[in-house]
Amino acid sequence: MKIIVNRSMIIGIILTGAMVLLAVFAPWLAPHDPNKANLDERLLSPVLTLSTEYPFGTDHHGRCIFSRTLFATRLSLIIGISVIAVSLVAGTIMGSIAGYTGGIIDEMIMRVVDAFLSFPGLFVALAVAGIFGESIVGLVIALSIVEWTLYARISRGSVISVKHMEYVSASRLMGAGPSHIFRHHILPHITSPLLVISTLGMGYAILAAASLSFLGFGVSSYPELGMMVSDGRHFLQAAPHIMFFPGMFIVIIVLGFNFLGDGLRDIFDPRDSKERWRLF
Repeated sequence: MKIIVNRSMIIGIILTGAMVLLAVFAPWLAPHDPNKANLDERLLSPVLTLSTEYPFGTDHHGRCIFSRTLFATRLSLIIGISVIAVSLVAGTIMGSIAGYTGGIIDEMIMRVVDAFLSFPGLFVALAVAGIFGESIVGLVIALSIVEWTLYARISRGSVISVKHMEYVSASRLMGAGPSHIFRHHILPHITSPLLVISTLGMGYAILAAASLSFLGFGVSSYPELGMMVSDGRHFLQAAPHIMFFPGMFIVIIVLGFNFLGDGLRDIFDPRDSKERWRLF
């Protein structure tokens, strides 16, 4: 058995794997309670102190930035996975129904999709997040409402391209029902593009969640990367480390999922791959 990977895949696995491990083991790696304040040690610089107790320094409340960043990374990954799961399921169901049935049902579903796409995604997410307030559920719903349309369009296009193929028509003539045809013939065909888009969408979802939190629509009761960057902008000159480390983690997470998505795309579509390594 030969497994083909490329540089993008390897870089993506390393970056995302490191972030996932830090998030999973955050309770054991964090030296402090992420919400515990200590005003006697506020605005400690990691460069000046070189302390193992505060590797990333402290913020304006004396809270450990390293501990807060670890727990914020965990929250970002939870939000990203939740958004992709909801969007993927909803979009795939709606897009598959539209593509397979066609006719007026297809027209109605795609007009709804076009209506959502006619508004800037961030504005829609801001409006929905404002309605639900500061909660993880509200943030997930707000971003899912924006994201599901992409999966609906991709799944619809894939279903339309495969439903008229000869082996699908033969299965239909042999008496196979719509559910059997979808499970055994259509779903395997649309899995690859949806997996690639889902991986790339993880980076977008996490970045969008950080953007909403930066604007004040996040979860204030729990450390969140975007909100930490927002808090640090008031101390940009006096303590730039407050913004730097959460921002660095956002960049690493987004880059990791982008590299991973590019690697998966090259594996599923070798025509787009320019440089490969063959292992095993």
